[in-house]
Amino acid sequence: QVQLVESGGELVQPGGSLRLSCAASERTSSTDALGWFRQAPGEEREFVAAIMWSDGVTFYGHDAKGRFTISKDNAKNTVYLQMDSLRPEDTAVYFCAAHIVRAVIYSTHGYDYWGQGTQVTVSS
Repeated sequence: QVQLVESGGELVQPGGSLRLSCAASERTSSTDALGWFRQAPGEEREFVAAIMWSDGVTFYGHDAKGRFTISKDNAKNTVYLQMDSLRPEDTAVYFCAAHIVRAVIYSTHGYDYWGQGTQVTVSS
């Protein structure tokens, strides 16, 4: 079973930056990408970004485009989420998850093996 461990979440001021990391214990033949989702209190889990292991093709949610950058290090089985120009509305628990081959990329239903999440708080 794939284990995912997120790190990097913390308190940051508006306009600041953070880099989140997601380390996977292994890669399997049934999963082909890692994605990031976030969930604010009382809200549904929302797609942020995803990246394909094989060719690095990336996908972004609406709020992430232009401010967040997803990248990967295949040798370390690790995916990063660089978040810039952070806003208070980016405050959430950020989760990474392994994408199931041929599943929908933007929905939680397309993912298996979820991490425990890392808290990002944007506040002055």
